[in-house]
This record gives sequence, structure tokens and C-alpha cells, in this order.
Amino acid sequence: MSDFRPVLTLAHSPDPDDVFMWWPITGRVTRTHGESPQTPPLSPPVIDTGRFVYQALPVDIAVLNRRATRTGDIDITALSLRAWLDVQDQYRLTRCGSSFGDGYGPKVVCKPESAAQWREAKTLAIPGLTTTAFMTLSLAEPELVKTARIIEMPFDQVITAVSNGQADAGLLIHEGQVTYAQAGLQLMLDVGQWWKAQTGLPLPLGVNAVARSVDDRFGSGSMQEIAATLRASLDHALKRRDESLDYAMTFALASPDGKHITRERVDRYVDMYVNRWTVDMGDAGIEAIQTLLSRCAAQGLCPAPRRVDPI
Repeated sequence: MSDFRPVLTLAHSPDPDDVFMWWPITGRVTRTHGESPQTPPLSPPVIDTGRFVYQALPVDIAVLNRRATRTGDIDITALSLRAWLDVQDQYRLTRCGSSFGDGYGPKVVCKPESAAQWREAKTLAIPGLTTTAFMTLSLAEPELVKTARIIEMPFDQVITAVSNGQADAGLLIHEGQVTYAQAGLQLMLDVGQWWKAQTGLPLPLGVNAVARSVDDRFGSGSMQEIAATLRASLDHALKRRDESLDYAMTFALASPDGKHITRERVDRYVDMYVNRWTVDMGDAGIEAIQTLLSRCAAQGLCPAPRRVDPI
């Protein structure tokens, strides 16, 4: 019997923590280099998804940031918090699914021989101009960002760029935060640690958002219905952690030494970014978002936020 339910695209980063959360409602998929969902998935969803079908689209976060701004055609999408500001009238945040670093976060690394002069780096590799990581680094180290030549590249190429001398320093997000030492690189600044020392708050990084248009297309309350399904997916993934990690391993990048990243490291990374803030950002998470965006807006690093009202 055919399934005539509406199909919603659920876009997320192709990294272990995002796929860990959403496979229960999208089914298992493989990495994709295009901007269209894989049809059909390798396996079906494992929980009831209600009146919608959820189709995974695992794509680099910088691509998703640009697409949200350019076309806004994705129903549910991961976004850098910074990029969300540009589309806040089109997308509403969800209370679950966000990435917060509580005393840790994106990292600036360089070769050991450059450590003493890292703030004078002539070139800085970053994973995207509209990433929250770059915005927060601009707040923490304005002179570095002002004077270095910024090289934008996919997040999974930053470690290699620093290792081979293409860049003097690099800003790491995703699992590079736990693998850089294997490439012989040295930590210079943990942006999340800096933020915690400044404010006592966790650092909001990636967010999950639903297109506000879904209520117009599918009826009032559809956004809330979708948000509840997302929460159910996350709860299921956490209850079946081993199974979720097995799937997350298929999206883990090779480590910088060319060996496959270990399950222990993937587990550690998922622990970092599928945490209590991910389950529900709560009032403290909303405060962290408002504080970061207000401070960055005051320095001209982003537009001023309007109301933060996650579903």
C-alpha cells in the first residue's frame, strides 16, 4: 500500500552527533555529496512518525547555512546559530536538537613550532564565515580575525590544511575537536572554555529549526507536532545508545593519522554534543543564546536577535 503522507526533508550535518539523534525517524542513510535526500533510505524508521515522513539530508553545515539563506526550501534543518539570525523570520528554533558546549567548544589549533606566535597567524582556516564558531572566535580574538587571511573550507579539511602548511592556524568543529592531536597539532584556544569563563554559560553552537511555513502548508500546530516527533527520535536514540553509536560510526571521519576513528572517540564526541542541553535547551539555554547573540551584535558581528521562542 502506498504511503501518501507528506514528506519532510530533515537536513543535518554529516557528523556522528546529528545522525545519532535522527536515525529513528529517518531510517539509516549514507553520506551524500549532493543537496538532495537519498531515496530510499538503507532502512526504514524505527518509531512512529505520525502523519509525516522524514527524509534525511546529511550535508555540510556551511552548505545548509547558505541554502537556508538562499532558498529556505528545507522543512527542518540544522543551522549555525549565527546563520539562523539571517533566516529567523523563516525558521523557528526547536527546544531539542541543539549543540551546546558546556565548558568546551570549537578549538583553535596550530603546529607546535607556531604556538608562541599563534595570535599573529597570517592565515586562518575556518569551517564557514556564518558558523557560530567563527563568530565566537571573532568575539574572543578580534585582532587575530582582523589581521589573518581567512580561508573558508569544509570542516573536515581544516586539520589537513594546518598540517600541510596551507594555513598557519585552524578553527575546528565537529569530531576534529577530539582528533587534532593525532595530526601533531597543538591546542591554542578552546572557544567554549573561554565563553564559560566569561559568562558561566554553555556555548550554543548549532541549532535545529523548522520552517515556519509548515503551519501554513499542513495546518496550525504542525510545527509543534514536528518538534514532538524530533524529541521522540532523540529519546529513542539515547535509550538505544549502542545501536545509535553503531550507526554514528558510519559517519565518523578517518582520523588524521589515516586510521578509522575509534568507537571510544566517537562515543566521547557524542557525549560532548548530545547532552542535557540537546534534549531540551530550557531557560538556561535560551539565556545562553540571547547572551551570545547580544554580545556579538554589540560588536557588529551579527544582526540583533529578535525574540528567541523555541518550540
